[in-house]
Amino acid sequence: MSIFTGAGVALVTPFKEDLSVDYDQLEKFIDFQIDNGTDSIIICGTSGEASTMSHDEQIEVVSACVSHVNGRIPVIAGAGANCTDEALNLAKRSEKAGADGLLVVTPYYNKATQKGLEEYYTTVGNSVDIPIIMYNVPGRTGTNIQPATAVKIAKSVDNIVAIKEASGDIGQVATLAALADGCLDIYSGNDDQVVSLLALGGKGVISVLSNVAPRETHDMVMKFLDGDVKGSLDIQLKYMDVIHNLFSEVNPIPAKRAVSEMGYCRNIVRRPLTEMEEDHAQVLINAMKEAGIL
Repeated sequence: MSIFTGAGVALVTPFKEDLSVDYDQLEKFIDFQIDNGTDSIIICGTSGEASTMSHDEQIEVVSACVSHVNGRIPVIAGAGANCTDEALNLAKRSEKAGADGLLVVTPYYNKATQKGLEEYYTTVGNSVDIPIIMYNVPGRTGTNIQPATAVKIAKSVDNIVAIKEASGDIGQVATLAALADGCLDIYSGNDDQVVSLLALGGKGVISVLSNVAPRETHDMVMKFLDGDVKGSLDIQLKYMDVIHNLFSEVNPIPAKRAVSEMGYCRNIVRRPLTEMEEDHAQVLINAMKEAGIL
């Protein structure tokens, strides 16, 4: 039950001056992504500022994305929460809205135990029929899905089929790949480690870089999977400066500024996030120009 192979974009959400969602810009940005080879849209995740949206608003955005994509590529909805009941609610409503899959982050702040993570994912997984990607990002959540736990969950819940690994620990990913032995698709959650993760058998990336370089991010994955490791590595290295600057402030602050420079959204983030510091922004813009993005 693989969801996608290649590069999924962790899509930013365009806002209007009044902080409401700019659906016209969202549609244009989705078309830009699809026209440039993006293999999946991940909507209402961290990059989409879902944590500043109500559940009703999240579902409205998911529905709008599903409607506009219209089956061209898979749409994966962010549906995690620090409360299992809230995650259940989001998962069920996202499925009803037509999402092809779910990206379910570990509960944040609560710092669940491994047993707690098993119960959380099992409960959410058994509540829907669409496939689920677990999202491991301990730097944000304070909780790390241990490899043995991830494999145990995948083997006990049929529709938990993948993991977005953003621990930054390649050794942990190697252990996970060895234990999983193919029972979990592994996606990189770090744009600076795509080639490394693919070398361990990864399926692709869920990417912030893809917001501004969708064709290149897609090609980075596909060249590797087609056996052109050098071609893949060349792309990875070419965009390292852009990647580093996309994370010079907390995501998605730099991504939103970068996309605004390309004309697909306003440079507006919801509080408590603030717009990118101008000195950082100029370094990012210069890196984008050097890479041929602008």
